[in-house]
Amino acid sequence: MIWLLRICFSRTITGKNACATGLLLVLPGLVLASSVSGRVDLVFSRDPNVRKHMDYSGVVVWLEPLEAPVSLPAKTPHAEMVQKGKTFSPHVLAITLGTTVNFPNFDPIFHNAFSNYDGQIFDIGLYPPGTTRAIGFRREGVVRVFCNIHPSMSAVIVVLKSPYFSVSDKNGSFQIPGVQPGSYRIHVFHERATEQTLAALSRSIEIVEERVQLPPISVSESGYLQLPHTNKYGKDYPPGSDTRGYAGTQP
Repeated sequence: MIWLLRICFSRTITGKNACATGLLLVLPGLVLASSVSGRVDLVFSRDPNVRKHMDYSGVVVWLEPLEAPVSLPAKTPHAEMVQKGKTFSPHVLAITLGTTVNFPNFDPIFHNAFSNYDGQIFDIGLYPPGTTRAIGFRREGVVRVFCNIHPSMSAVIVVLKSPYFSVSDKNGSFQIPGVQPGSYRIHVFHERATEQTLAALSRSIEIVEERVQLPPISVSESGYLQLPHTNKYGKDYPPGSDTRGYAGTQP
């Protein structure tokens, strides 16, 4: 049996569509799960971590099945976003639809994670050090997470219908294991890229090989503007909020 590997780019440097085709001999009845890997880099960035330290982490790459829908886990999966040092960790978290995310507070101060932007709206309320709260994510999309007490705290949760995803590491590398042969569309998310930039990076791919190495993906941060956010009540944070604790606790 001959399988066809065909990767199509919706846009190239020349501005024209381009496709690469290859043939692979596969024994009848043999279905191999593939490992899809690649690398991203960030260009036109103003972020010091990118410009000085070449940190290309936090880019989400996922595969959307174009044929039969893929079954998500029957049991509710769990993930974790830690609050420590007045920081959410990981800063970018990718999960499947239906996942419950725990928000443990490892700081000696109170926190209040919330989101009232695009994606699933939630507010887990004020809770003390050494405790945790959890939220189940039932809506696909990008969830921007903040703390109602400390405006410098922010994170992103990307909720996906597909189990085939990865988040790039510092070097920009990513790997998506266990992908079944078939037709997919590649999507990319980066918090400092415009919707138009991300849409242009989408491409179609047919996976048949056991290992697939994607061409490099270059994500432009051109046009990104970082705007201040409000607290969960839609109001500005009080001056000096990041230097304070809450209710008599120590910062």
